[in-house]
Amino acid sequence: MGFPFPLDASVPLYLAPMAGVSESPFRRLCRRFGADVVVTEFLSAEGIRRENPATIAKLRFGPEEHPIGVQIFGSEPAAMGEAAAFVTDVFQPDFVDINFGCPVKKVVRRNGGSGCLKDLDLVQDIIRAVARSTHLPVTCKIRSGWNEEMRDPVTIALRCQDAGARVLALHPRTRTQMYGGSAQWDEIAAVAQALDIPVLGNGDIKTPQDAVRMYHQTGCDGVMIARGSFGQPWIFDQTRDLLDGRPMRPAPPVEERFRIALEHSAMAAAYEPDRRGAAIEFRKHLGWYVRGLPGSAELRKKLHAVESHAEIAGIFEEYLRGRERGDVPEPPGDEAPQLEIVGA
Repeated sequence: MGFPFPLDASVPLYLAPMAGVSESPFRRLCRRFGADVVVTEFLSAEGIRRENPATIAKLRFGPEEHPIGVQIFGSEPAAMGEAAAFVTDVFQPDFVDINFGCPVKKVVRRNGGSGCLKDLDLVQDIIRAVARSTHLPVTCKIRSGWNEEMRDPVTIALRCQDAGARVLALHPRTRTQMYGGSAQWDEIAAVAQALDIPVLGNGDIKTPQDAVRMYHQTGCDGVMIARGSFGQPWIFDQTRDLLDGRPMRPAPPVEERFRIALEHSAMAAAYEPDRRGAAIEFRKHLGWYVRGLPGSAELRKKLHAVESHAEIAGIFEEYLRGRERGDVPEPPGDEAPQLEIVGA
């Protein structure tokens, strides 16, 4: 059984749904750099059905973001169904994704996200309610279980498939692990072997080589990249090069990396009505874009204090002038060093 929406790639590369990160500007950037599918940050079913302005604002996406899924979370099947119907009618994404993986306390304390994994009957009830409420494909993102005692990703995945999920993404950690330890990729392989629907692998992808290794080791149908995309959206193009047997294109040199970061910042400023708030929220992205550069500690200190897009440009220009003067050591070779992101 193949993917339930058109794709140009036989092995699709997904940008994972991430709160506060996979917003429309970053999704558009990642699509341009080779992400085949993007997903919104996870959104509360209650916020959607009540048409909370802040929640509804995060549902916005542009035509260039297709194929795109809207990810929703909640523990009440009826509310999840209503949210799915609203999203389908008003925003018309390509699929609706259900979050059974988020480990964050404020989500799971109401049995949302990975909290649902304590009750697999509830998981199935939610999937069925969502599937009845939309004509769009329904997909799921899960963890391997609530805790080690309840760790059983194959059973969880089969229950999701039986309830009507059309694609399943697995992050092979339990909720209690949060982002610690190592993702157990052998569990992705087991789920891919057991299911008839496409299975996406997710977790501990820091480099393009990691993504390719996951694909070959697990037999998954697609790869979902999360924290490995932070500050390096070009990871998708690089991964595609390796999957297609081409030499991997190099990471952008420092000047190009700064240009991409500034473009991303401008997109964020245009997307958010509060320009100052957008700049402050964007500080985390700036830290990721410059990680690993010579003198990055001082550079991050300056960037983490910005309150406008113009300030970012000035700090980057100052850094490049310092490099020309020799105040900043050159990175090895002609390109910027790869970022080291921990805990995808």
